[in-house]
Amino acid sequence: MIRFRIPALTALLLATLLPASLPAADGDVVATVNGKPITRAELETFRATRKDGKPQNEKALVEELVNLELLRQAAEKEGLAKTPQMQAELSNLKRRALAGAELQRYIDAHKAELDEQALRKEYEAQIARLPKVEYKARHILVDSKEQAEKIIQELDKGADFAELAKKKSKGPSGRNGGDLGWFKPQNMVKPFSEAVSKLKKGQYTRSPVKTQFGWHVILLEDTRKVEPPAYDDVKDQLRSILVNKAVRKHLKDLRKNAKVEFPTTASR
Repeated sequence: MIRFRIPALTALLLATLLPASLPAADGDVVATVNGKPITRAELETFRATRKDGKPQNEKALVEELVNLELLRQAAEKEGLAKTPQMQAELSNLKRRALAGAELQRYIDAHKAELDEQALRKEYEAQIARLPKVEYKARHILVDSKEQAEKIIQELDKGADFAELAKKKSKGPSGRNGGDLGWFKPQNMVKPFSEAVSKLKKGQYTRSPVKTQFGWHVILLEDTRKVEPPAYDDVKDQLRSILVNKAVRKHLKDLRKNAKVEFPTTASR
């Protein structure tokens, strides 16, 4: 199945996005640990951010929060919250939580940019960038241009391509007669895909093709059209792409209006 290439957000951005179903705050207390209340808002937030796929039994979740609070209080008593490492970790946790809240606020405020019309427009743009054809080819990979030229000379005299590949190719496909199966242009390094695209069915390259792997002689066996994926099959991917673009725009705007400095001694 064809999948669109989704530009990757940083791990931080992905991790900080809040669940869309996060419930509204509620001040009801579900448990008290040494006088410290655990509110229903905390419970529901904890429930919403759980990603282990296990059944979310409320009693079990409350017990888990109680255990966490007991451990937190013990850590406070031992002075662990005051160590530089813990201060840094707590700072990062706060940074991640607030960053996630801001991302969710921004996405919610720009829902119009994620409507059906926007998704359809992105679909057409992605389809236009997809390869229109796939290739089926064989190749013989050798170490030098001279070796490749000798192979071409043998082919010109009627030698069987697959048999030559079995005898002389150093590539892993050699044992299979150089068979690469079906592939899209972007699956191969540029010099290779460019050479294949210039061949007609049944033709082999008249000059050796150089890549970082060595020297290739390539035989094009067949081509076929690439059918684009159905819109409904990639709708979630399209939404992710648009969310990614919206978040990147927001970050770009924030950076434009911010003063960001990097000390020259800092390691980056």
